[in-house]
Amino acid sequence: MADRLIITLAQLNQQVGDLAANAAAMRAVRASAGDSDLIVFPEMQLIGYPPEDLILKPALIARAAQELELLALDTADGGPAMLVGSVFVRDGALHNGVALLDGGRIAAVRFKYELPNYGTFDEKRYFLPGPLPEPVLFKGVMLGLPICEDIWHPDVCRHLAQLGAEILICVNGSPYEIDKNELRIDGVAKRRSADTGVPLVFVNRVGGQDEVVFDGASFVVGPEGALWVQAPDWEEAVIRTEWSRVRVGNGHRWRCTAGPVADLTEHPEDIYCAMVMALRDYVEKNRFPGVVLGLSGGIDSAITAAIAVDALGAERVWCVMLPSQYTSAESLEDAAGCAAMLGTRLDTIPIEPAVAGYTDMLAPVFDGRAPDLTEENLQSRIRGTTLMALSNKFGPMLITTGNKSEMSVGYATIYGDMNGGYNPLKDAYKTTVFAISSWRNDKCPKIGLGPQGPVMPTRVITKPPSAELRPDQKDSDSLPDYAVLDAILNDLIEQERSVDQIVAEGFDRATVQRIEHLVHLAEYKRRQAPPGVKLGVRNFGRDRRYPITHGFRTA
Repeated sequence: MADRLIITLAQLNQQVGDLAANAAAMRAVRASAGDSDLIVFPEMQLIGYPPEDLILKPALIARAAQELELLALDTADGGPAMLVGSVFVRDGALHNGVALLDGGRIAAVRFKYELPNYGTFDEKRYFLPGPLPEPVLFKGVMLGLPICEDIWHPDVCRHLAQLGAEILICVNGSPYEIDKNELRIDGVAKRRSADTGVPLVFVNRVGGQDEVVFDGASFVVGPEGALWVQAPDWEEAVIRTEWSRVRVGNGHRWRCTAGPVADLTEHPEDIYCAMVMALRDYVEKNRFPGVVLGLSGGIDSAITAAIAVDALGAERVWCVMLPSQYTSAESLEDAAGCAAMLGTRLDTIPIEPAVAGYTDMLAPVFDGRAPDLTEENLQSRIRGTTLMALSNKFGPMLITTGNKSEMSVGYATIYGDMNGGYNPLKDAYKTTVFAISSWRNDKCPKIGLGPQGPVMPTRVITKPPSAELRPDQKDSDSLPDYAVLDAILNDLIEQERSVDQIVAEGFDRATVQRIEHLVHLAEYKRRQAPPGVKLGVRNFGRDRRYPITHGFRTA
């Protein structure tokens, strides 16, 4: 019976569907793991997570089985064993599971019991739950192997402890959400460890995958509530942990005796890092050479440009100013100042010739009708077409800059400023945009590639927001103050509260009813919007899925 174990936690990025690359990354960790007894990789690290309907391809499942067998053969050299997450077929059913690879073979497999089917998760669409798992004997130590959601409910960990599990090792694909890490540690892991009297290892992945981003932040907790190990967030990390069997009363218990405790990013840096990492991985994994965006002189495009520079470096970010007759000299100055601070290329392409051309072309049909929103949207669509032309001609992906407040109420032009392949601000309310802009102008994110100093003129943050599509236009002409609007939107979207409930909080009934109506009305636009990183508990697309056509109102 072992009295000492070296367990290495491998907090890695991954590429969904690229089994060879994922396996190669795991082999690289193993080659440098030295005297480790066991290396633990995140949930489904072999195939990537979440695989969505890619998991329904028989060829993927067959290749995963082959690749797992090859990884198992690597362990015949007597070096470290590996815990590898993958997909498994048993009796015709598909399972999310983890395999212990040791001694040149697949020594044990355990399946996920609790399948999440809410928010970003659709696991019941693909998998059947396994039976309550039994511990695995490894070097004389009983290891409990819950998988992600299994620890968010008490039954699996209690079952494992009752069967003699001495260490709980939980592999995860746990996406980032605001305040999620505190919930993982204090609200879940420490409770499971205290409840069972067994230490718990939590290994999470890091990196972006379409609309979700993983922050890493793996950790180890003890049953007394101690945080023994804390891996950093927002970066890959390979953490060596030392374990020893110690006497407690008349028995023994395993204790992690050595490991780092990293400081995690605080708010709002965590939000900013989520945006940076999500955009970086989306661009890199889809092999774009860089990004292009419209830089208007306003706060949304300024902070989007900063995120892009922090994600990719200034040399891969192309900013374009597209002035019209309504663009102020102040906006031209602010756009130029922002590009100079960030060190990006800035081109100016006036849209007035195209506006005049469209106006003349449509004049016979529009004859007798006064200018209205149509002409305003035409400017936005000309800008969107121009930016897409640059993307097509030169290759960079167009990123769009609309925030969640605008996307919620439809204050955006479909086929215009909504054009793009990705939107870093999609789940960030306008008040969040102000907060991260002020923070970024003062500090630099730990994973950022951009300048250490300010990234936009202060005036960009302080001036009243405007779309500049008509004379003297302000966002406040069409919308409530953003502090009021965002509070109402949070109640309607994140909390699913009714008009009556929101009015009871002190908001004007007519305003709340109008905002609820606009939210429902804009659903068709959001269905056609580009993807963007999930930050909160109810993002558009993966979490909140409303019908476009419906007649329900709460008041």
